Amino acid sequence: MATSIKKIVAASLVGTTIEWYDFFLYGSAAALVFNKLFFPESDPLTGTLLAFLTYAVGFVARPLGGLVFGHFGDRVGRKTLLVVSLLMMGAATFLIGCLPTHASVGAAAPLLLTTLRLVQGFALGGEWGGAVLIVSEHGSAERRGFWASWPQAGAPGGNLLATGVLTMLAAWQSEETFVAWGWRVPFLLSGVLVLIGLWIRLSITESPVFQQAEPMEKAPIVGVLRHHTKDVVIAIGARLAENISFYLLTVFVITYAKANKIDNSTVLEAVLIASAIHFATIPMWGALSDRIGRRPIYLAGAAGVGVWIFAFFPLVRTGNFLAITLAVTVGLLFHGMMYGPQAAFFSELFGTRMRYTGVSIGAQLSAIVAGALAPVIATALLQSYSSALPISLYLGLAAVLTLGAVYAARETQGRDLAERIHA
Repeated sequence: MATSIKKIVAASLVGTTIEWYDFFLYGSAAALVFNKLFFPESDPLTGTLLAFLTYAVGFVARPLGGLVFGHFGDRVGRKTLLVVSLLMMGAATFLIGCLPTHASVGAAAPLLLTTLRLVQGFALGGEWGGAVLIVSEHGSAERRGFWASWPQAGAPGGNLLATGVLTMLAAWQSEETFVAWGWRVPFLLSGVLVLIGLWIRLSITESPVFQQAEPMEKAPIVGVLRHHTKDVVIAIGARLAENISFYLLTVFVITYAKANKIDNSTVLEAVLIASAIHFATIPMWGALSDRIGRRPIYLAGAAGVGVWIFAFFPLVRTGNFLAITLAVTVGLLFHGMMYGPQAAFFSELFGTRMRYTGVSIGAQLSAIVAGALAPVIATALLQSYSSALPISLYLGLAAVLTLGAVYAARETQGRDLAERIHA
C-alpha cells in the first residue's frame, strides 16, 4: 500500500531535522567549548581553529558516505538506507556526549572526537540524497519543488533545535557549569530523538519510481560518470555559495561575535529567530520554483547572498541584538532561495537508477570545499587580517562561481522522474 505524500514528507523532515541537529550541534560546540575541552594548550582563536578542523573532518567523510549509500540506495532502495543513516548519526552523536576530555585522557580525547565526527559525516553524506529523493519520487511533477523542499527545511530545523537547546542551557547555567558538563546534554538527547525518527521512517513505503525502474547492469557510479559528468559539476558549483553562506551565517558568526566580545547568548538568540524564519520560508521558495522554474530562484539567491555578506559583518559587529538578527535573517532568506529549489533541481538532473549516487556525489563533493572549509578559512582569515572584508570577498567569489554553474544548467522544472535520463 502506497504511503501518502504528507507522511513521506513528515518522515523525511523529522529524520533530516534530527540528523542536522546532530551535525550542527557539533559546529556550535566547536565554537563554544571544544577549544577548551579538547585543545586546551592553544590560545583561544587557535583552539577554535583546531576545533573547526575536526568539524571539517566530518565533511571529508561525506562524499564517501554519499558514494556508499548512493550505490546501495540505487541498488536496494531509498528507505533501508535512510534507516541506516539515522542510526549511525544518532549513535555517533550520543557517544560524543559520553567522551572523556583532554584533562582526563590527553591526546586520545581529540582523536576519539575526530573518529566520531568521521562517522557523523559518513552518515550525513548518505542521508541527504535519500531523504530528498524519496520525497521527489513520491510527489507529482507539478508540486515537486514544494514537497521536496520540506526535507531541506530539516537543515534550519536541526539548527533551530540545536541552537534552541544551547540557548536554554546558556540561560539556565553558568559558563563554568556548561563547560563542566552542560554541553553533554544536547548530545545525549540525540538518542531519544533518533528513536522517534526511526519509528516514523520504518512506517513508510519505498519510492514507486525506484520500484518500477529497471536495474542497472553496472555500478551506478559508472553510469553517473559516463552520462552525468556535467550534471555533477553543475551540482558542485551550485552548492558553493549555498553551502559556504550557510556555515558562515550560522556557525562562524558565533566565532566572529566572540572575537568582537559580543555575548554568546545574544548571537545564539539571533540565530534562533533567523533559523525559525528560514525554516518557514524554504517551502515557499520551493513552491515558487514550481511556478517560474528552479534556475531563476536559485540565481537570485546566489546573487543576493554574494552582495549581502558585505553588510552582514558590519551589522554583527555593532553588537546590537536587532542588527545581528536582521543580518542573519536576510542572509538566510537568500540562502533559502537556493536551498528550497535545490532538492527538486538536483533530483531532476539524474536518471532513476543512478539518481541517489549522482545527487549524493555532486552535493557532498562540494561540501568538502565549501561547508567543510568555510569556518576554517573564515577563522584563519580573521586571525590573519583582523578584518571581515577578506571573508566577504571569499563568499562573493563563491557566489560568482555558483551563478556560472546554475546559468549553465538546463531548466529541469516539471521533468518526469520515471524517464531513464541518459541511462
